Amino acid sequence: MKFFVDTADIDAIRDLNETGMVDGVTTNPSLIAKSGRDINEVTKEICDMVDGPVSAEVVALDFDQMLKEGRHLAKIADNICVKVPLTWAGLRTCKALTDEGTKVNVTLCFSANQALLAAKAGATFISPFIGRLDDLNLDGMDLIGDIRTIYDNYGFETEILAASIRNANHMKDAALMGADVATAPPGVIKGMINHVLTDKGLDGFMADVKKAGIKIL
Repeated sequence: MKFFVDTADIDAIRDLNETGMVDGVTTNPSLIAKSGRDINEVTKEICDMVDGPVSAEVVALDFDQMLKEGRHLAKIADNICVKVPLTWAGLRTCKALTDEGTKVNVTLCFSANQALLAAKAGATFISPFIGRLDDLNLDGMDLIGDIRTIYDNYGFETEILAASIRNANHMKDAALMGADVATAPPGVIKGMINHVLTDKGLDGFMADVKKAGIKIL
């Protein structure tokens, strides 16, 4: 499963990228606005840092303006993936941009039917929101499973990008359900390494090393 980092924090992306844990980045205008910097500038900096797709989101809701914004964003870098909402205008924009050779991430997916429409429109990625479904006492992973089955049934090439990831268990479950990609905040990805038995084992090992006076150099 590929890991995308869901942030506009340049330092956090760089830190994870140096460990080989970054296959791409997802961001949006709200995340970039928190940095107080220009959207185009930050997006370009992220694109220059990572090799994989960088999702940059449009803010328009009508087709004509959405397409203009998508084309503008696509010019920022070769690895831009334009993010559009799962509306009819968004799907129309997805089809137009895909036909032009631009990668498209269709976001705000909450049903298998929506995911099927996005695949038919040629989406590169479909982003089902796991955490937001969980907030409604629905199992977001059930949606991942349904989309996986439908896409496999018909050979759709659209990749399932599990989004709204809240914790390490979401990452594990998304991988078990067959999501192609999971996008998560840096803290969630870093948290995947934690286990009390690893810490306990390391403490015991270091105690033995100290007691025996072992040195490598």
